[in-house]
Amino acid sequence: MTVTRRIVFCVAPLMALCLVVCAGAAQAPDVHSSTAIPAGSKVYVAPMDGFETFLKAALEKKEVPLVVVEDKDKADFEITGASSSQKASAAKKIIMLNWHSREEASINVANIKTGEIVFAYSAHKESSAHGKKSSAEACAKHLKDKISKK
Repeated sequence: MTVTRRIVFCVAPLMALCLVVCAGAAQAPDVHSSTAIPAGSKVYVAPMDGFETFLKAALEKKEVPLVVVEDKDKADFEITGASSSQKASAAKKIIMLNWHSREEASINVANIKTGEIVFAYSAHKESSAHGKKSSAEACAKHLKDKISKK
């Protein structure tokens, strides 16, 4: 057997294996996988010290294709999270003429059946004119981008 034939016999199986692995990785993700959030899913928004009100309004305003339910037992997913606000300091108001607050919020969306976190996002608004509304809308916008289209 010549050197060329030996190389072909050794490399050919490796190339075939590589093609199989690459073809499997190139497939589209399954909409029904545990990490997907299908459009039309029922979601329960857990209490978050008042932030849930802003988040529910933002989900509606941003037209996020989810159905918000008030009973956790009827939901497919649960949104939990936290938010904080820091009003502008006197120095910031005087020196920078900036009265806007600093807003931070983070949300997690969990599949209720599996407990798996399928989406997480944190919003940081350094100079928010609309307070919690701004951070809630940022969370809703990014959640909308995650939702699977049917």
